[in-house]
Amino acid sequence: LSSAPADVAYLRSVMPSTTEDAFFDYLATLDTSEVTVSAVPEGSVVFARVPFLQVKGPLLVVQLLETMLLCLVNYASLVATNATRFRLLAGPDVKLMEMGLRRAQGPDGALSASKYSYIGGFDCTSNILAGKLYGIPVRGTIAHSFIMSFTSLEEVQPRELLPLAGGKPVDLPALAESWLQRVCELLQTPPEKANRGELAAFVSYAITFPCDFQGLLDTYCVRKSGLPNFCAVALALHQRGYRAIGVRLDSGDLAQQSKEIRRVLRACGAHFQVPWFETILIAVSNDISEQSLEEFSREGSEINMIGVGTNLVTCPLQPSLGCVYKLVEVNGFPCLKLTEDEEKMTMPGTKTIYRLYDAAGHPFMDLMALEEEPSPSAGQELVIRVLGRLGETSKVVPTTVEPLHRMYFRDGQVCEPLPSLPEVRSHAQASLSQLSPAHRQLREPQPYPVAVTERLHRLLAELRQANQ
Repeated sequence: LSSAPADVAYLRSVMPSTTEDAFFDYLATLDTSEVTVSAVPEGSVVFARVPFLQVKGPLLVVQLLETMLLCLVNYASLVATNATRFRLLAGPDVKLMEMGLRRAQGPDGALSASKYSYIGGFDCTSNILAGKLYGIPVRGTIAHSFIMSFTSLEEVQPRELLPLAGGKPVDLPALAESWLQRVCELLQTPPEKANRGELAAFVSYAITFPCDFQGLLDTYCVRKSGLPNFCAVALALHQRGYRAIGVRLDSGDLAQQSKEIRRVLRACGAHFQVPWFETILIAVSNDISEQSLEEFSREGSEINMIGVGTNLVTCPLQPSLGCVYKLVEVNGFPCLKLTEDEEKMTMPGTKTIYRLYDAAGHPFMDLMALEEEPSPSAGQELVIRVLGRLGETSKVVPTTVEPLHRMYFRDGQVCEPLPSLPEVRSHAQASLSQLSPAHRQLREPQPYPVAVTERLHRLLAELRQANQ
């Protein structure tokens, strides 16, 4: 945190004229060496009411940090959480591609969405800049506009393709057209219904990318044109030693069409003795939502990859995350934001946060304790009070106790090695997998309890009494 002379001059121009010069002098020499920041490691599962970031330092400095820190964590946590929901619904085997660049809130929002959806469990992004900056795997597909720009096979240039194993080049448009007749005969569809502009686009793409050929099937008619044209070009490539990698659907009943496509691919693979044909990847897009994934699961599908855009990066089910930054201690004295709504009441004092695990290795409770309290131990009976039921005590015996916070910034320096993006992603998935299925389910999950120690509860009660 620093203040350039131009920044201070601007603030002087917009602040009231009665502002003392000493304030601007202070801003010009702002020092963060006395600030310490401890936090839950990036990618950890964090529950409501659990403080995941703790900042200590001179009051003015930590107040200046508030808006910046909330800006950095709110959208990032929101997108990572939203991505995690899609991952849970899709299951572990389906590939998820983030493709929200066109719908994101500007380029900065798009980059953040790519980064944090990757942490949340997505496998790749269509955002090339995110791939360059963050090392996220990038993927893409043919566009409708590319296919529509062709009208006939005569437009394909160049026309020849060298076999993968070497040898004389072949005229791929002619070879693909001959395969189209055989495919249409097998599928019992009229060859003249297959759009020749679409076939030309597929052939042109295949000549340019013979090891990465893929087809977008719904520019015209999937059953009569897109699928026969794709199979014809894929079989022509196979004859020259290459393998097509996949198809994409962008409209219609995606689950039902995926099953019909898989049936055709299997039929072609068996009839033309090409075993790998039935394993060709089927990708889908088109305003995919959580409801879409639930329908795919309910109906059954042959979908291998799902591209999600708008409903991932704009988070329509919850457009913002309400993280807050509250003062809990001043000059060694705990303080309290008092409210009649217990859910909005802050917990006073500097605290240490512990995650308690059961014998199965699942976390079953997060416990807030005052910093000066002794750490709880595995196997120790703890008397606690659960938020939402502070009027009654409970006893728990954890099998394992994990302190959640780590110190990341001290004396003006980062003091903990920051993990790479793949490491954060791995930690996020591991943290999520530790949760009990009852807590992890998206529909009517079992509430995860957050509790306080008896000592922290007494402090809370004393401060509430003193302020009434």
